[in-house]
Amino acid sequence: MHPLLAGKPGEQMLLLGNEAIVRGALEAGVAFATAYPGTPSSEVPLNFYQIKQETDLYFEYSTNEKVALEVAAGAAVSGLRTMVTMKHVGVNVAADPLMTLAYTGVNGGMVILTADDPSLFSSQNEQDNRFYARLAGLPMLEPTTPQEAKDMTIYAFALSEQLKLPVLLRTTTRINHSRGIVTLGEMVPRRIQGAFAKDPFSYVTVPAVSRTLHVKLLKKIDQALEEAERSSFNEIIGQGKWGIITHGVSLCYVRDALEELQVSGAFSVLKLGFSFPLPEKLIQQFLDRVEKVLVVEELEPIMEEAVQAAAQRSGRLIPIRGKGIGELGRLYENEPVRVKKSIAAYFDLNYQPLAPVDVADLPALPGRPPNLCPGCPHRSTFYAVKKVAGEDAIYPTDIGCYTLGILPPLSIADFVICMGSSASSAAGFARATDKPVIAFIGDSTFFHSGITGLINAFHNNHKFTLVILDNGTTAMTGHQPHPGVDAALLGQPNNQVSVEAVVRGIGIKMVTVVNPKKLKDTMAAVKKSLEFEGVSVIISQEICPLYAKRVQPPAKARTFTVSESRCKNHRDCVNLFACPAFYLENDRVKINENLCIGCAVCAQVCPEQAILPRK
Repeated sequence: MHPLLAGKPGEQMLLLGNEAIVRGALEAGVAFATAYPGTPSSEVPLNFYQIKQETDLYFEYSTNEKVALEVAAGAAVSGLRTMVTMKHVGVNVAADPLMTLAYTGVNGGMVILTADDPSLFSSQNEQDNRFYARLAGLPMLEPTTPQEAKDMTIYAFALSEQLKLPVLLRTTTRINHSRGIVTLGEMVPRRIQGAFAKDPFSYVTVPAVSRTLHVKLLKKIDQALEEAERSSFNEIIGQGKWGIITHGVSLCYVRDALEELQVSGAFSVLKLGFSFPLPEKLIQQFLDRVEKVLVVEELEPIMEEAVQAAAQRSGRLIPIRGKGIGELGRLYENEPVRVKKSIAAYFDLNYQPLAPVDVADLPALPGRPPNLCPGCPHRSTFYAVKKVAGEDAIYPTDIGCYTLGILPPLSIADFVICMGSSASSAAGFARATDKPVIAFIGDSTFFHSGITGLINAFHNNHKFTLVILDNGTTAMTGHQPHPGVDAALLGQPNNQVSVEAVVRGIGIKMVTVVNPKKLKDTMAAVKKSLEFEGVSVIISQEICPLYAKRVQPPAKARTFTVSESRCKNHRDCVNLFACPAFYLENDRVKINENLCIGCAVCAQVCPEQAILPRK
């Protein structure tokens, strides 16, 4: 039995924040869950996917975040408790339905997890999704610990049904990926059969309907404000005359700082877990009891400006500061020392930072940048494309493992802004320049948002080559399924969508399927595609080796070695191909047999044919 199903009420478990969210959803009786995977949220749908195998919970990995929200909307309007999970940039994709779903509302509780990523550990930006609560007019909850992540998830479902609105549960990487002791509660039986009552003048958002729905939404926001004012997730801690207002994981840093500075008794702390609508009466009550306030929040000064506005409206003239104090800024996540320094600086406290450990006599740590795995088929594709198209070609790329093509010596990533952008931006590069354009996109990303760009390119007669890197899984976020996956390998019903059939169905004439491990064939396909007048597509098809180990364990591959008698030390294998299995020893190239997977591509790269199967 799945561990999150086995735990009994009153038991304690050491859980990731993401696991605690899943347990909270189960305790709340979630019946329907959808997602598109994205770090730092990916463990949430992974656990739902596993639990689905043992229960009557419905879960799907949807094609993208927009689809995930729309599918869940149908279930929630029909009365089922639903959860939709995504990372922060995924909400951008889901924003179109989100803004109007706030108008129509829901009947069953709907919780939308937005997992933000301050410091960009795995993202292309560090946008602050607290803005989405304000933009859509939806309640937002922000947990501080894994225990609170579980408790807030349960509360979010109840709040959603009370207000008949989706509720945003905003986490950050430190909450998603921190572990903590969580006390389990009773799991409510889920209701899996819904019913939809037709009411087109509440659900069909033509302008005349939406005008009235907007009025209803504003009234619901007022109701949400009343809930925020009395919520136990918003509380004043302490009796001191100096004030700190904070939320999320920053509360943990504030508590540690006050304890280490030995000044806890001098402070009052306002914790805002039900963070939108902001409880203005509680804030004003807090301002009445303190002399000055420091707002500790990550990224944008959203809370700081709101508290300043609340103070101005009530005529309270006390100093309220946040960004620009000490090391509090709009960049990156908070951390304990930054918060401690900032509190000491603002309140003029004596703080002597510990002297850094002297490491002058130690060698510098070697760099360890992220890298494509040994035997990754993307590396073979990139090498073949670069050999044909060279340095002058423009290489728009996309979001996935293959974004690592940016690193030398491959250096085959020139532009990326979001999922699916390569197929669209390539058209712009092709029209605006006289350079050959070869764009890259993964199979999961192609289904997520690449198809529309390719349709646009064909319809408008652009000239570029799109290389679809089909490794049979959503590799970067942990091998989740997508519409093009062979689900039979996972023991699931197989409704596999053919990438090639989709591309040909668009009408594209030049479509070539290659195995990237066969370099000559791949290079020939690239050359032919570049000569084609119009949009051409190369589907580079080879399963991700790490994924293959899980779903179709191969017989032990024959690894390769470098023949010292043949090798002339030209190092094309290292300087042009750079598989991580290569290393240098006594100025000679060697192959680590524990890393080599036997793909044999490097043997095709070597001009002296000095790379041979190991005997």
